[in-house]
Amino acid sequence: MNNYDIGQEIASSLRTEKEPKLSTNVLDYEEEVRSYAAKEGIEPYTEVILAVMMQESGGRGNDPMQASESLCGEVGCITEPKCSIEQGVSYFGDVLERADYDVKLALQSYNFGPGFIEFVMERGGEYTQELAIEFSAQKYDELRDTGIYSCIREEAEQYGACYGDIYYVDAVLGYVEESDYKAVTNM
Repeated sequence: MNNYDIGQEIASSLRTEKEPKLSTNVLDYEEEVRSYAAKEGIEPYTEVILAVMMQESGGRGNDPMQASESLCGEVGCITEPKCSIEQGVSYFGDVLERADYDVKLALQSYNFGPGFIEFVMERGGEYTQELAIEFSAQKYDELRDTGIYSCIREEAEQYGACYGDIYYVDAVLGYVEESDYKAVTNM
């Protein structure tokens, strides 16, 4: 193979489209998410917020950010995507600020609620998977009799950690390009 052929092969491989990590439903909301993120002063986190939407709903339904609980304390009070996005972005901005811009702590708090931030701060101040499991197990133990919670993931059952999603951070970050994540964690 000569240099020209090697160059053509490299160019061809660079042109090959990667499988998109976000659904077209989520990408349809990108400009709206970016706009609300700019209003909240967190526009650099737009890709992370879109990944939250992907994890929460895949961009489907009337509450694509699954932000009802952060607005009214229960599921289903948001019935318009625009309201969901505005609330979801605002809530993410709030937990991000409370988490001192620790993206992983903010993401898990988006799922668990802001009480997780205080829980982590009382235990060294840095997000770990172990703390997510411990918090989830404690909350599930407190709330198990309500019948509202059940394990989202089979793997969480061994820990009795059925409050929220103990693997939420990894799931969300799986939708974020590494360069986008590094850009916001190095701010």
